[in-house]
Amino acid sequence: MRLSIHHIALLTKNIEKSARDYVKFFQYTIVSPIIHDPIQTAYVQFLQLEGSTSYIELIAPDGLDSKLTNALKKGGGLNHLCYSTSNIDKSCSDMVNQGLFLLQAPVAATAFPGRRIAWLMGRDGIPVELVEKGEDKWQLN
Repeated sequence: MRLSIHHIALLTKNIEKSARDYVKFFQYTIVSPIIHDPIQTAYVQFLQLEGSTSYIELIAPDGLDSKLTNALKKGGGLNHLCYSTSNIDKSCSDMVNQGLFLLQAPVAATAFPGRRIAWLMGRDGIPVELVEKGEDKWQLN
């Protein structure tokens, strides 16, 4: 199983404000528009440092009934780690066999058209997202 860090996700109340802060303080570049993902009940935006192959993902609940609302009430911050994999089904199976718990089997990914994501969790309680390898092409407005 060959994994690489795709992104680190940070939960925030306000994606626009957080993005401005990451650009100002850390010289990130905004590389995607804000994307609504109804399956994950979230809004997301990706930022990247020059020369980096990974991203930070800013995420916010898409409403009061979002899966993320309770986590944001607890303060937000680090939400999950995402790894890219060339074989999401095998990676999920291998991780479950090694003791991780499958939270969501692979489903279509709104933020990554034509690719799938899956969710797992280990003993540390930090959710792990897997995304199928592919080119990240976002259309900026």
